[in-house]
Amino acid sequence: MDSDLLDMSREQLVAEVVRLRQGIRAHRDTTGHDLCWHHPALWALLPEKVEPKIAVPEWPHFMHGCIRYRESLDKQAPDAPRTDEPFRG
Repeated sequence: MDSDLLDMSREQLVAEVVRLRQGIRAHRDTTGHDLCWHHPALWALLPEKVEPKIAVPEWPHFMHGCIRYRESLDKQAPDAPRTDEPFRG
């Protein structure tokens, strides 16, 4: 699957690592309401172009997952600043 890497020069490999790191950092630095969004730009960093086959949970199950995710932030980042900024879509 990653055989394209075998044909890359050192310079090309370094450029690829930098590109991937930039994408990972952009995803890592997501905050606020953007934490909950679908992130196809992260998947687009891969060389294989596929249309992701996602399954969208029904609303009650989806909202339960959102609540669990938010609860996990309380545990994993208890000292992170909180915001009361409303979602602006």
